[in-house]
Amino acid sequence: MRRKDREISRQEAEQVIDSSDFAVMATVNQDGTPYCVPLSLARDGQWLYFHCATEGKKLDNLRYQNKVFISFVSTVSIPHGFFTCHYRSALIAGSAEEITVPSEKIAALKCICERFTQDNMAHFDEALARSLSITGVWKVHIDSITGKAKGSG
Repeated sequence: MRRKDREISRQEAEQVIDSSDFAVMATVNQDGTPYCVPLSLARDGQWLYFHCATEGKKLDNLRYQNKVFISFVSTVSIPHGFFTCHYRSALIAGSAEEITVPSEKIAALKCICERFTQDNMAHFDEALARSLSITGVWKVHIDSITGKAKGSG
């Protein structure tokens, strides 16, 4: 990290992840070009989880090369009268893996739903019965994490 004075702790970087509504995940196309897609991810310890369709460009890329880079940004604000912004960010380098074991898939979906749709968890089992077989679920191991902040955010 070039600006060591803006580095935040691992715990603070994890808080950025846990408070971000979405992040951008970069993958590599088979021709070597980059591909990025926004995702809503839920964290459980060293793992990030996301759900998706069972096919598509993102999944083709992950099956080709499972290394990913994910960028989270939270609490962005622009202070009045200045040409700058305050922010908190976290960068993840990781390895993605499709979840195929039904019990692990259900646990990951529950983690995602508890993170983003907690008020609707009474209907989780019903939704699961309808869509488990047609929903892709992936996990990303956090191989490394760095965090950075500027201002009060």
